[in-house]
Amino acid sequence: MQPRNMSMSGVVDLAAVKAAQEAKAKAEQARAQAARQGGGAGGVSPADLVIDVDEAGFERDVLQRSAEVPVVIDFWAEWCEPCKQLSPVLERLAVEYNGRFLLAKIDVDANQMLMQQFGIQGIPAVFAVVAGQALPLFQGAAGEAQIRQTLDQLVQVAEERFGLTGLVVDPDAEPGGVGADQSAPEVPDGPYDSLLEAAVRALDAGDFGGAVQAYRNVLSDDPGNTEAKLGLAQAELLQRVQGLDPQQVRKEAAEKPADPQAQIVAADLDLVGGHVEDAFGRLIDTVRRTAGDDRDAVRLRLLELFEVVGGDDPRVAAARRALARALF
Repeated sequence: MQPRNMSMSGVVDLAAVKAAQEAKAKAEQARAQAARQGGGAGGVSPADLVIDVDEAGFERDVLQRSAEVPVVIDFWAEWCEPCKQLSPVLERLAVEYNGRFLLAKIDVDANQMLMQQFGIQGIPAVFAVVAGQALPLFQGAAGEAQIRQTLDQLVQVAEERFGLTGLVVDPDAEPGGVGADQSAPEVPDGPYDSLLEAAVRALDAGDFGGAVQAYRNVLSDDPGNTEAKLGLAQAELLQRVQGLDPQQVRKEAAEKPADPQAQIVAADLDLVGGHVEDAFGRLIDTVRRTAGDDRDAVRLRLLELFEVVGGDDPRVAAARRALARALF
């Protein structure tokens, strides 16, 4: 269930980014093809927007599908009365949202392993998987207005951050189309795919130096390659924190609030631990307390961390404004 490269809240998994970019291109091609052919040619039936999933089919039906459409998971059981109220609402909304998300229903009694993997303590529980990454949506009873708001946010994030435009739905299609290839011909591989894949494998193996070099090799020929720039920022961050003693780092940062290097190292650990706002806030506070070369070093590290999280993340936008206030 963990992203391939690292467990870091707010940091985009590179493999997921690549899959999302390809999925977006395919979805746009499919929509264009459907429009040219007078409707929903190549689409799925509305009945296929709600599927039953078990442990054997989880990777295929949820993880793989999440590279092209957000998958909302409804954990339920036959004996659960609140589930009987919630599930029909989710099923109706899945059809109403017309392919913007896929609803996967999982019976917890028959799929105890999945329940444990998601850390579910009670049902109903609703999660989403977007580009291979799992996130909780809500647990227990929820009103339709709250559910709609949550789904709207999910759809927006999936499209803006991962390029997932959803499924093409054809009201006249025969049920049973989910899982079939509904796209235009495959998007051809890019010229740097082999190098990027090698970098991802190096990250998976903990060879952060090798990953750094692989991404730099791509950027030497293609300085604007978005995936390589993101990957390099992540790999360099992981390389910096490798072997650090978190307890000692945090002790030094607490004892030396005016020491820019101590705060920079602590901010790296904050980000790797998923504490994005803490990392940004720590460095912005340090910018306020420093001047000259020290201030510039802190500012540059903060800009590097912005690259790791992604410029479209609202936390980055807020931190950029705070940094400008601290500088000027």
